[in-house]
Amino acid sequence: MAQAPLQPARGTHDLIGAEFRRHHHVIEVARRIATLYGFEEWATPIFEDTRVFARGLGDTSDVVSKEMYSFEDRGGESITLRPENTAGVCRALVSNGLTQANLPRKVFYAGPMFRYERPQKGRYRQFHQIGIEVLGAAEPLADAEVIACGWHIQQELGIDEGTVLEINTLGDAASRDAYRAALIAYFTGHREQLSEESRARLEKNPLRIVDSKDPKDRALVAAAPTIQDHLTAEAAGFYAAVKRHLEAFEVPFRENPRIVRGLDYYSHTAFEFVTDRLGAQGTVMGGGRYNGLVEEMGGPATPSVGWAAGVERLSLLLEATGLTPPAPRPVAVIPVGEAAEAAAIDVLQSLRDYGVVAEIAYRGTMKRRMERANRIGAGAAVILGEEELAAGMAVVRNLDAGSQERVALPDLLRALAETGVVESAAQAMLNSILEEELGDDPEDEGAA
Repeated sequence: MAQAPLQPARGTHDLIGAEFRRHHHVIEVARRIATLYGFEEWATPIFEDTRVFARGLGDTSDVVSKEMYSFEDRGGESITLRPENTAGVCRALVSNGLTQANLPRKVFYAGPMFRYERPQKGRYRQFHQIGIEVLGAAEPLADAEVIACGWHIQQELGIDEGTVLEINTLGDAASRDAYRAALIAYFTGHREQLSEESRARLEKNPLRIVDSKDPKDRALVAAAPTIQDHLTAEAAGFYAAVKRHLEAFEVPFRENPRIVRGLDYYSHTAFEFVTDRLGAQGTVMGGGRYNGLVEEMGGPATPSVGWAAGVERLSLLLEATGLTPPAPRPVAVIPVGEAAEAAAIDVLQSLRDYGVVAEIAYRGTMKRRMERANRIGAGAAVILGEEELAAGMAVVRNLDAGSQERVALPDLLRALAETGVVESAAQAMLNSILEEELGDDPEDEGAA
């Protein structure tokens, strides 16, 4: 009996065609914009010592307690596939001896992450993130610039009208202590109405109750104290400076006092870019300031701030907005007869040298090769028959218009540029090359 074909593991999926183009486009745009802001790209291992994430995310967090892919390797070491990358970047800063010189470090990253959770649209067990971190900057301007970079990326992707920046402050240590006490007092008075999970968090980490998604908890959270009433003067001043800088960067925002981070080393700015275009899971980019994580990795006190964004969710926004990047339109090179194949190879490589996507069918009659050219979305075809080659010519066919012309091989680039159907980047390159190599417009020459 035939075996069923193998499928991707649950919670994973293949990136093919338009989905891959969106995915790739998100990363490339983010990489380009981050570079403009002075970020350098780092690549940390996909798996780390489990302690990196147990320290970085906290033993009581859902990620550590329920979602990490952890295993013992053959050497008896506890290894974890990274569920996020901020902890890995901080570990890399310490491991590579970069905590004392050239701070702040501005880091961009992109790559796969892994969490064992219920798969749903835009959320997978292997997913991908882009992110930036500014390591070693204590000033509120750093917070605002990090957010501005994220906003710039969304603008460049064309999805900014579908997202909204929400910000809050977590205050300094004194602010958080006062706020924690107020939350404990409030939720203790409603203990029996809390979910079982939130009752367990009440003494250990009451801030995490504010972020609970349980409907029973949400009703109580709506009337809970906010941190604004417990900010020290210094913390309030820091928050005011972040908002003032955001206005200077022309980043629109709204305040949301319910954005929190449960771990003690988070402080001051917390923010999320949210959307209503992806259903209940509306956060597409989120981050904040963390002033103690590098210390958790064994380094010195290093104030830092950053964000991470899900590539899958940004890709879904591209799809919803109708902004899927088009597939490149190749030029199909079609030799007629074996004798023309060597010439076809020369033409192929010449086109590729000039930045033109070019393909050749490996076999088949001219009819079959033309059918393949249409299937792959070619914009033009270069047909090389024995008669044309003997005369130093080729036929250039515009596959959109259905028109064709016989041109001398030295004029092949010009003829392809004039079709207007090659890939836009190659089109610009061709036009530039033609301007440099061929000089004046031929119409001007004819008029002369």
